[in-house]
Amino acid sequence: MAPMLVALALLALLPVSEQGPHEKRLLNALLANYNTLERPVANESEPLEVRFGLTLQQIIDVDEKNQLLITNIWLSLEWNDYNLRWNDSEYGGVKDLRITPNKLWKPDVLMYNSADEGFDGTYQTNVVVRNNGSCLYVPPGIFKSTCKIDITWFPFDDQHCDMKFGSWTYDGNQLDLVLKDEAGGDLSDFITNGEWYLIGMPGKKNTITYACCPEPYVDVTFTIMIRRRTLYYFFNLIVPCVLISSMALLGFTLPPDSGEKLTLGVTILLSLTVFLNLVAETLPQVSDAIPLLGTYFNCIMFMVASSVVLTVVVLNYHHRTADIHEMPQWIKSVFLQWLPWILRMSRPGKKITRKTILMNTRMRELELKERSSKSLLANVLDIDDDFRHGPPPPNSTASTGNLGPGCSIFRTDFRRSFVRPSTMEDVGGGLGSQHRELHLILRELQFITARMKKADEEAELISDWKFAAMVVDRFCLFVFTLFTIVATVAVLLSAPHIIVQ
Repeated sequence: MAPMLVALALLALLPVSEQGPHEKRLLNALLANYNTLERPVANESEPLEVRFGLTLQQIIDVDEKNQLLITNIWLSLEWNDYNLRWNDSEYGGVKDLRITPNKLWKPDVLMYNSADEGFDGTYQTNVVVRNNGSCLYVPPGIFKSTCKIDITWFPFDDQHCDMKFGSWTYDGNQLDLVLKDEAGGDLSDFITNGEWYLIGMPGKKNTITYACCPEPYVDVTFTIMIRRRTLYYFFNLIVPCVLISSMALLGFTLPPDSGEKLTLGVTILLSLTVFLNLVAETLPQVSDAIPLLGTYFNCIMFMVASSVVLTVVVLNYHHRTADIHEMPQWIKSVFLQWLPWILRMSRPGKKITRKTILMNTRMRELELKERSSKSLLANVLDIDDDFRHGPPPPNSTASTGNLGPGCSIFRTDFRRSFVRPSTMEDVGGGLGSQHRELHLILRELQFITARMKKADEEAELISDWKFAAMVVDRFCLFVFTLFTIVATVAVLLSAPHIIVQ
């Protein structure tokens, strides 16, 4: 018990703290004759220096439609009040006080580009006053500032939003704002945003003479430099759009006889339209510029719509018949010769090369020249003229022509008709009957060959139309595949940055 009694005796001998009465006496002495309207300077001709800084806590929202930036910021203002100085030894060692701001003079620093309903969104905290007259005022607040949003490169865009702070009534000759930190705002307590990546927050002091007033006004402007994170938009917008466009390309590989070629294209077009309606809600609803992503979606939409139109052309070519359509010469040259040669396409048993194309062109020119002259069959049928000029020589083939081995019997009968008759009756009867029989046989042969030739030509023409449709399909597949790849790469490479964050 003895040590405890000694300890209690020592505690009783210690002096009792009189902090409470000294602080009360100090407040009464400082605020008795204090005027909140007086600018606290020793010399009225000198400006009061206010050191200004801020701490960015969080980027709450970036409203692209209304062009607003909402942030959580702590302001920091430091100045020296000439009327708030005391000797701490006279007031029981009290070195600092916390005084409500409505009882002290404080600089009327506001954000010039505020869009808040009350204009000033700060919370009025106490001012920390020290015995040497220095005052520290750190009001937190939710700041809603105007910001010019440029969505040209959306979603690969960077935004620079300015926050301009300055005194509303004191000019530069009365109040001088000085940057607390030349590097800019304090970002040590910044909370990471899921949509935006903070690049930096530099600050700059400006002295501007406005048109309203001849005195210069000082302001401090902080620029919040942010970059949009593209990971969400890449995997939820760009990748699905590329997949839908790839499905549209598969429609050109589907055979026209399947009956689902046009249905597939229309279904993909409708699905892309529904997807774009959902995407439109995500895109910034402004008309100042066309977003890069919107341009890409419009290109893909145009590609899918064009694929549907060309699918109709392919089906039209595939189902054409010789009774209704005749293939023009330019279609034969383009879709049956040159395009298949470029695309490395060939028909069974018909290899298309540059040499065959030139040979077909030459043969077509010769055929046109031959059609302009009198045909050999017409010479054979014009027998009366030959008879009128007398029988041809035995070895002559002028009247019969080169009809081939199958027509040798007609050449023999025709030569027999020119055997010298014994009487005039034999001449008239023999020549007339053989002439009629030969004429009827040639007409029948001409009819049969014409029908067979017509059937072959119709089948060949239908085959040509189907092959032309196949060539158009293959050409569209290559063109639209190249277009999709080029559009996607162009969008990614034209962006200021393509790093997916």
